[in-house]
Amino acid sequence: MNQYAKLAGVFLLAVILWFVPHPSGLTDQAWHIFVAFITAILAIIINATSILAASLFATAAVVLTKSLEPAKAYAGFSQGFIILILVAFLISNVVVRTGLGKRIALTMIKWFGKSSLGLGYSLMATDMILAPAFPSNTARSGVLYPIALSLAMDSGSHPDDGTQKRLGNYLMMVSMAGLTISSGMWITAMAANLAGVEMAKALGVNISYQGWFVYALVPSLVGFVILPWFLFKICAPEMKATPQAPVLAKKMLAELGPMSGLEKLTALVFVGMVIGWAFADNLNKIFSSVLVERTAIAFLGLAILLVAKAFTDEDLKKQGVALVTFIWFSLLYALSTGLNSSGFMTYMGKVLTNYVAGMPWMWVYVILVVGYVLIHYLFVSQTAQMMALFSVFLSVGIASGVNPTLLAMMLLLATNFNSAITPQGSSANVLFVGSGYLTTSEIYWYGALVTALNTVLFLTLGSAWILLVYQMIG
Repeated sequence: MNQYAKLAGVFLLAVILWFVPHPSGLTDQAWHIFVAFITAILAIIINATSILAASLFATAAVVLTKSLEPAKAYAGFSQGFIILILVAFLISNVVVRTGLGKRIALTMIKWFGKSSLGLGYSLMATDMILAPAFPSNTARSGVLYPIALSLAMDSGSHPDDGTQKRLGNYLMMVSMAGLTISSGMWITAMAANLAGVEMAKALGVNISYQGWFVYALVPSLVGFVILPWFLFKICAPEMKATPQAPVLAKKMLAELGPMSGLEKLTALVFVGMVIGWAFADNLNKIFSSVLVERTAIAFLGLAILLVAKAFTDEDLKKQGVALVTFIWFSLLYALSTGLNSSGFMTYMGKVLTNYVAGMPWMWVYVILVVGYVLIHYLFVSQTAQMMALFSVFLSVGIASGVNPTLLAMMLLLATNFNSAITPQGSSANVLFVGSGYLTTSEIYWYGALVTALNTVLFLTLGSAWILLVYQMIG
């Protein structure tokens, strides 16, 4: 089926649903917002159109039919956390442009890359270091992929001559899978994390920046330790020792030369922003005469880089991806918020709660998390899944007696740790899938095993840790 046929099918479905009698207990307004939102998500899932186009169509539909007031439909554009995401996108570009990201990766390889397993840990460690200021796993994959490709090629591992399993197969898989852990460790590592925290707040669940880090810290670090080793066992590279890798890293570092002034400044801004975001609440208690606000910190960081010409007006003009993300993210967030304010989320929560009524809260918790993970087989966007399902799943869990913070954190962590479940499970996967080092069947198999490992790890150790921390910090 071609794209236009898919789009026509989605449009026909939207028209039918729009005019059919809606369930009792829902207003016309709530039903129409739901139809616009869910058909937009469907269009994204079946690849009928881009996420931007789907978001624009849905928003236009609810505004033109008076289903959602314009002020509410466009409210996402004024959300501080979404603007923070946009600015962080721009700053992450500076990290790439100045060579800082590449330098960090090469330094890791120089220190720990004497074996293929060490290379796996080096690539994942680089990802973990970059993640706090990269609100996109796709952007970080743009740093990791060329490094992994260079290492594979230099070792004599090529995708077109039957030597892909010599090293490239493992490096591509560990780079892709590593994103499942790094994206959840930091609240600013994925745009969906920040949106989810705001959506949780609407349901009475408050998760601070510091709280997120503490909740995610232990299971993420354990995941970091286990995952490269686990992949080393299930897709073992033929080459175990890689003495040439540190040599190559040293050579490439020499080509980069010493850190430039702009690179050092970028590193300082990078670290300063992360510290400011993490300790904003504490600093506000100390300095009552100023407001340490996270989006303003991002503005300040970008302004410094612009003045120093680490990032120029010309660079800004090229940031189409950041602008596109800002538009569709703002629109989908506003639609999701509209669903909540219209009463749709409450209605769905009540309906689904009836199905789990009487079950112990722990069973409900496991069913919701595992169900949320498995549903990602149907989604091509982590953010789209989170926008569509997070509030409903959280509402059901809360009504069933599940600790709200535990469930909110686990669902948001699951939004990240399930990204490798399919080749299309994240836009970050595209580079690694297209490398030629991994077949589609391998990605489905390895991705399923990685997702199963992550699910067990986070449901057991992660849940216990979150509950322990919750008892201590509330």
